[in-house]
Amino acid sequence: MSKDDTLVNNQIRFEQVRCVSEDGEQLGVMSSKEAQNLANEQGLDLVCISPNATPPVCKIVEFGKYRYQLEKKRKEAKKKQKQVEVKEIKLSTQIAQNDINYKVRHAREFFEEGKHVKFRVYLRGREIQNPGQAFEILKKVCAMVEDLAHADKEAKVEGKYASILMLPNKKA
Repeated sequence: MSKDDTLVNNQIRFEQVRCVSEDGEQLGVMSSKEAQNLANEQGLDLVCISPNATPPVCKIVEFGKYRYQLEKKRKEAKKKQKQVEVKEIKLSTQIAQNDINYKVRHAREFFEEGKHVKFRVYLRGREIQNPGQAFEILKKVCAMVEDLAHADKEAKVEGKYASILMLPNKKA
């Protein structure tokens, strides 16, 4: 098999295949040997483009060109994907109000840029057994940014951190 697991020429061992010419014309259902002979006469390759169909669909095409076009489509689809960036803002249970305001101002900038923000409150010592203070800080922060963002899930404790993921609101 080739790198991308595409069946080519003698690797195609189906009894019957639906054959398609290079320009997309249907050649009908035939044995894979007949399709292979047709491809050889034209100096091209027989490529199985849909092995799960009944009968499997094979196309008479130059394999290098076919692989190049597949890769081109894959790259184009990857370009259109949107990468989600998650910014992390660390807080502590002993944080002062002006420090919270400062960090919330940064979070608001991130939300305006369309980024996700994860607020994490570091729990030290005995705070791990009683994370109530951390949840209060997270609630306060959520209230300060609720006009721009909403919580993905409830705040939860993850190891030594209490955290919440905030997503920007959809723009109308």
